[in-house]
Amino acid sequence: MNISTNRAGLLGSASLAFAALSSDANAAEPAPVRKRNLKKGFMMSTFPNGGKMRWLEKFKLLKESGFDGAEPPSHLDQKEILKARDASGLEIASVVAGPHTRSMSAAAPSIRARGSDGLKQALRDAKAYGASSVLCVAGHVDEKASYADAWKRTREEITKCIPLAEELGVKIAIENVWNNFLLSPLEAARYVDEFKSPAVGWHFDVGNVISIGWPEHWIEILGSRIQKLHIKEFSRKKMNEEGLRKGFEVDYLEGDCDWPAVMKALDQIGYSGWCIVEPACGPCKEDRSPEAFVKNVSVQLDKILAS
Repeated sequence: MNISTNRAGLLGSASLAFAALSSDANAAEPAPVRKRNLKKGFMMSTFPNGGKMRWLEKFKLLKESGFDGAEPPSHLDQKEILKARDASGLEIASVVAGPHTRSMSAAAPSIRARGSDGLKQALRDAKAYGASSVLCVAGHVDEKASYADAWKRTREEITKCIPLAEELGVKIAIENVWNNFLLSPLEAARYVDEFKSPAVGWHFDVGNVISIGWPEHWIEILGSRIQKLHIKEFSRKKMNEEGLRKGFEVDYLEGDCDWPAVMKALDQIGYSGWCIVEPACGPCKEDRSPEAFVKNVSVQLDKILAS
């Protein structure tokens, strides 16, 4: 064997060895994250410095930042929202009726009626925008409205809206909020089921249950009742040290939500809808431009969805 042949053999052996090492290294790399069929939305009432921007500007910024849709409040100028939707290419993920429906547990029938009337308008808005559900807060419990009162009164008012929801093909999605009502997933499931209508479901807020439990447990029990998700962070440490609501003043991925556990629970129930961010971090928005804040939230949501 001459030197050239020997050198070629050595090079060939080295190449084979390198290929083997490369193969082993590739085998050790984690498999690509499975893509979930989830859409990214933004709750517009938490849009930073939103009052200084027109709806079209907000929607375009969301689209440029990687969001698929927006969640506006009800009772807006439908023409303006539709114009912004169509010009930006965003979808309307959901419509928020919560501020109107909190009155549905009031003692006075006239005040409760304002809640159901507000919900009906939200349903009409959702239909006009092409949204499939409306976020509904089922009243509240306080010293004037007992738990039993809230259960009875809110059910009566929501029941009045079910025929319209069924006619429009828009679901009423009850949200778990800090209203001292529907405080466990078993109770929430029962509340929805007793309407005996496919037009009533649940709008699950991940962050709102961290102070009293674990969101993955709620997801497991609520299952297919979940129509939409609010993605919100919460810090038990800040809550304990600074006060209850201070728990929300934390960026995504810096709180106590176990996002891998949440994503696993969503996979197990086959959830394939909207994940709508509700960045409730308050002061943490103030030192950033709307553009920087929204783009950062989009990146954070991507990381959550890949958990």
